[in-house]
Amino acid sequence: RALRRATEIHQHQMRKGSEGDPAIPYIAHLLNVCGLVLQDGGNETEAIAALLHDAPEDQGGEPMLDEIEDEFGPDVAQIVIECSDTFEYPKPPWRHRKEEYLAHLPEASTSALRVSVADKLDNARATLLDYRRLGEDLWARFNASRDQQLWYYRTLVTTYRGIDGFKSPLIDELDRVVS
Repeated sequence: RALRRATEIHQHQMRKGSEGDPAIPYIAHLLNVCGLVLQDGGNETEAIAALLHDAPEDQGGEPMLDEIEDEFGPDVAQIVIECSDTFEYPKPPWRHRKEEYLAHLPEASTSALRVSVADKLDNARATLLDYRRLGEDLWARFNASRDQQLWYYRTLVTTYRGIDGFKSPLIDELDRVVS
């Protein structure tokens, strides 16, 4: 049910920068994140949240979050909240959002951390693949520069590693991809 709902929500959305050839449906990212969460030992609630984690941020803000809570429950909605950097539109400046997201991670639930690191790992993998295809032209598609993107991913790795009680092989994989 969550996969069907995520597909409906994101049906017209493509991965950033993939609008041309090849155009990658956004659901590919959500499936990857869900798969990583399950491979990391995630439960059904975390898998559902992985499929829906970007819906409010990208497709409707708090009203979308309310729909998710009504359909999939408060535990899924809470993970989605913890994995989001804003529901505002227009979005606040990039650096501010990322700094606030990083600052909140040490207080996030283990479930949200698992979904978060899976999300960031899939994004980093996609960026690396596109970098190999496009070279430095890749960075033009982002709201932040190459150096800002790398700062963010490196700081994510450091932050995840510093959270007491949170261990995941996905952190080491994220570090490898970013490096």
